[in-house]
Amino acid sequence: MDLYSAQRITEAEAARTGIGTGPNRRLRLTLFIGMPLFLPVLGIMILVPRSLANDVLYVYEAGIIGCLLHYVWVFTKYPRYAARPPYLTRDLAMGGGFFLPSLFFGFWPGMFAAPAWALFVGVSYAVEAVREHRGHR
Repeated sequence: MDLYSAQRITEAEAARTGIGTGPNRRLRLTLFIGMPLFLPVLGIMILVPRSLANDVLYVYEAGIIGCLLHYVWVFTKYPRYAARPPYLTRDLAMGGGFFLPSLFFGFWPGMFAAPAWALFVGVSYAVEAVREHRGHR
């Protein structure tokens, strides 16, 4: 086994378990920080004066948009499935998880963008798989 193969196996195992490395780690941290943050945001909205509650919500909604844009940025760096690190496609599709906090706060752009993103990642993977299958005939 050469050094490159051993490194790919190590990266695949690190990406599969735990928080991963590289772009996998960045995407998982984006999801872990952005998605469950709606609970503290809800608590802050309850505690702050009513005039500031909408401002807190707008900041969180901007955060959701930023998280989804981060997913788009990582996708543009690794557009082809064959060039992606192991499990990155799965982590890219996890961007659809921002649907739940968007639904909770009634943030309609997030309610449409998050599932559309997950669908886009799945369709792009399927198109590339079909192209590769047809190319090997």
